[in-house]
Amino acid sequence: MNDPKNDFLQSRRRFFEQVGLGAGSLALANLLQSEGLVSATSTNPLRPRYSHFGSRIKSVIWLFQTGSPSQVDTFDYKPELGKRNGQPLAGADPKTGFFTTSGKCLKSPFEFKQHGQSGAQTSEIFPFISQHVDDIAFLYSCYSQSNNHTPAMLEMNSGMIRQGFPSMGSWITYGLGSENENLPAYVVMHGTKPRGADPIWSSGFLPSVYQATALDPRQAKPIANLDRPKDLSQPQQRALLDALRTANKRHATARPFDRDLTARLESFELAYRMQTTAPEVFDVSREPEHIREMYGLNRNESRDYGKQCLIARRLIEQGVRFVQIFAACPNTPGGGVGDVPWDGHSDINANHRACAATVDQPTGALLADLKARGMLNDTLVIYGGEFGRTSDSQGANGRDHNPHAYTTWMAGGGIKGGTKYGATDEFGYKSVEKRVSVHDIHATVLHLMGMEHTKLTYRFNGRDFRLTDVAGEIIHDILA
Repeated sequence: MNDPKNDFLQSRRRFFEQVGLGAGSLALANLLQSEGLVSATSTNPLRPRYSHFGSRIKSVIWLFQTGSPSQVDTFDYKPELGKRNGQPLAGADPKTGFFTTSGKCLKSPFEFKQHGQSGAQTSEIFPFISQHVDDIAFLYSCYSQSNNHTPAMLEMNSGMIRQGFPSMGSWITYGLGSENENLPAYVVMHGTKPRGADPIWSSGFLPSVYQATALDPRQAKPIANLDRPKDLSQPQQRALLDALRTANKRHATARPFDRDLTARLESFELAYRMQTTAPEVFDVSREPEHIREMYGLNRNESRDYGKQCLIARRLIEQGVRFVQIFAACPNTPGGGVGDVPWDGHSDINANHRACAATVDQPTGALLADLKARGMLNDTLVIYGGEFGRTSDSQGANGRDHNPHAYTTWMAGGGIKGGTKYGATDEFGYKSVEKRVSVHDIHATVLHLMGMEHTKLTYRFNGRDFRLTDVAGEIIHDILA
């Protein structure tokens, strides 16, 4: 005859044994998932996902020079312009730009010097960036499709000159998910919003969960509406979100083909988690004084841009995959305005000196800081605008828009530093050698992130779309 007390003890031991094994299994599954060793079973659309092949980098920082710097006044040295200053520019089209140009050569007002072992020529307005030329691959032969700021910025971000297509940051987030569940995977920082504004970094037809979180670090609270209401405690907020989640999940279950419902559910949860994580990341006062000075936070000209660059480094330290900074410099002289600061229509000298004073020191500091921390090995830094500028003059001393030639540079993981790729003609007017399209740039970035650009697709309106559309070649010559 069995002892009831013994049966109870046996059952009790078995119960705790099974609970312990179950809890251990759940912990192991979570650990393996976080390490990428097993597939996630979560329905969270931002869960980390496998790349197509081994990635060279973990994150991207894109320093977008809004308004477009002149290639011949920054990194593409053209002494022939100086020799023929004021003479007719062979092959010049006065309608190349957005307005009308003179058709006469305009020399650069800046001195150029060689730097580093690579001997790369850079303008005098970039004393800090010039220190890093041996870590940089210069793409001198870029070209784009539009001579208008908004469609050109749309193309640089989405591959298309029309609105409604996903930006590169959204595509990367869709392809790889997020490494930090408490912060967005894709962050955009700006002062004055660039011309074209939110559609430039839109998720387009991708689910809205892959949309960028856009913010202005100049504000006391960079992310609007993030704080919990003062009359609501943390447990009360959690209870409200749980009730809302239950109702929304029931609603979503009945509508399985509504792609935005799951995204909306995740957005509530992400905002809740960000309430404690985001303020700390954006608080640059936590950085040592010498770091803040290195980024130019002690100078009026570079304070705002320097803060953005420093925050970008702090974000990728926390696992954010894609950070994009849109340079803004209010009341820029020489033709530029806050939303297109590098737009030197009337005075390229005054305009580019002012813009360089804003971005040069912080950009150099970002490269130096990443390298010192060992982070440049797995971070890609991209620098450039939406098009170039004309080699002939607009008015007396300005330059108009030029989609036929501009310089973009890359530095960091997977990049062969000290590389000079492609070439423009002797006046810097048109790209002529190893021409680089926007799709080529996108294909190369995706490759470094471990994704085959022809396989990163999304079906919309009966067609498989991709960031590079039906084009794009990886620029293998700049890869290490």
